[in-house]
Amino acid sequence: MKEERKTLDERAQMTDLERLRHSASHVLATAILKIWPEAQFAAGPPVENGFYYDVDLPHRISPDDFEKIEAEMKKEIKANHPFERMEVSRDEALALGKKGRLAALAERSEPSKYKLDIIENIPPDEKISLYRNGDFIDLCAGPHVMRTGNIGAFRLTNVASAYYKGDEKNPQLQRIYGTAFKTKKELDDYFAMLEEAKKRDHRKLGRELELFVFDDDVGPGLPMFLPRGAAIAEELEKLAKETEFAAGYQRVRTPHIARESLYKKSGHLPYYAESMFPPMSLTEGAQASSLWGDRASRLVDSAGETPAGPTDKMSVLQRYYLKAMNCPHHHKLFAAVPRSYRDLPLRLAEYGTCYRYEKSGELFGLMRVRSLQMNDAHLYMTPEQFEAEFNAVNEMYLNYFKLFGIEKYLMRFSTHDPSGLGQKFVNEPELWKQTEEMTRRVLKNSGINYVEVPNEAAFYGPKIDVQAWSAIGREFSIATNQVDFAQPRNFDLRYKDRDNVDKIPICIHRAPLGTHERFIGFLIEHYA
Repeated sequence: MKEERKTLDERAQMTDLERLRHSASHVLATAILKIWPEAQFAAGPPVENGFYYDVDLPHRISPDDFEKIEAEMKKEIKANHPFERMEVSRDEALALGKKGRLAALAERSEPSKYKLDIIENIPPDEKISLYRNGDFIDLCAGPHVMRTGNIGAFRLTNVASAYYKGDEKNPQLQRIYGTAFKTKKELDDYFAMLEEAKKRDHRKLGRELELFVFDDDVGPGLPMFLPRGAAIAEELEKLAKETEFAAGYQRVRTPHIARESLYKKSGHLPYYAESMFPPMSLTEGAQASSLWGDRASRLVDSAGETPAGPTDKMSVLQRYYLKAMNCPHHHKLFAAVPRSYRDLPLRLAEYGTCYRYEKSGELFGLMRVRSLQMNDAHLYMTPEQFEAEFNAVNEMYLNYFKLFGIEKYLMRFSTHDPSGLGQKFVNEPELWKQTEEMTRRVLKNSGINYVEVPNEAAFYGPKIDVQAWSAIGREFSIATNQVDFAQPRNFDLRYKDRDNVDKIPICIHRAPLGTHERFIGFLIEHYA
């Protein structure tokens, strides 16, 4: 999936630790240039547990190079150079890039090609700034610490490959990772935690305890549970069904595939296509109605065309997708029966198996898989019922966390960014405003602690994402509670109110334990 460019406001919201790590990435680039002056650089942001810088360099950097790179970094930190911010015009920035002076120690014969590309994609009304430490000048929005000497303890950790801007069509770069903390003790504690994490790694314990396996013939990201692992999954399923039966949920079942038209109607295809498996194309009609009939009338080639030869004039090309989410199917179930306000709230739940195309480099044991099962549910309600239903979902989450001994967690209220309307988010500005204000008010009234995170909403509405930390401090996305104002309109969902007038219901999407694969992985590491 292509990487999204952060706004200046988002960048300015860095924590003190993120500023420190961002500054460490510039010191990393400075050190690499001292050793390999021809290096070209793309992006170097802080990330969850450290920082990285993407570099284009003929020399293949390996962990064997880390010692000499770190030695140069220490020299730059000891020099205590100030981080100086300079605002420049677009023309000035382009001129420096053409001279090879961006992400460089001096002018060079080769232009700073990645920085030039970044400049071309900066909005016309956005300020362009450079940061300088010593001889190193970089195109950067900041922010940074005051001086290189403010960077505390650091260490380089690993090197990986990454496509420029996350696009497989672009050049593959070397991504050099590191981490940094204010003190050496914090750094040492972090690596001690990593050593403990290795012992508790769910992938390692999954093999040793005979819980689950992956197999090349089955495919990457497609876990299979052995009897012991299946027993854990079935106990979780039993618990969820009992909990939801007591809360008035009704269980449903839906198929694993659906026609393309369903996902066009839901709105997922414009926004979610990259995360779905490619469609299966086939012709349907009189000749194609028999599964074992004339395959020539049924199959289509990779270009989506029917094979050469005679075909039934009544046959129609159809595309089917593996189900990546349950919500469109549940909306169809809501619409299948005339609804009244007396039927609401209606809570439809399903242990649905979904399939999502995670890139091979993003797969990680049970934490990131392509086949996933979740106790998904969709709640349909009147506006007057929203507060009680939304709070009930959050309370269910808190009860689960208490049951499973999850003491450290954070609820993130994810909202939209108006600049993404029509692209990342449904283009309904007034509905976004109303729904976010309504959700924010309910959260405040409930007294639940949360943080607000811009530009992370679902395409159809704001949401609560729950991040939890295991006993060894590893962070997981563990649950979600999403408000949807768009899909009920896309599916023309209606109920009759007290005055017999058609009204559109509010929908909540919720998955209290996330995917069971990820939650089982979490439990393995939490209780190892």
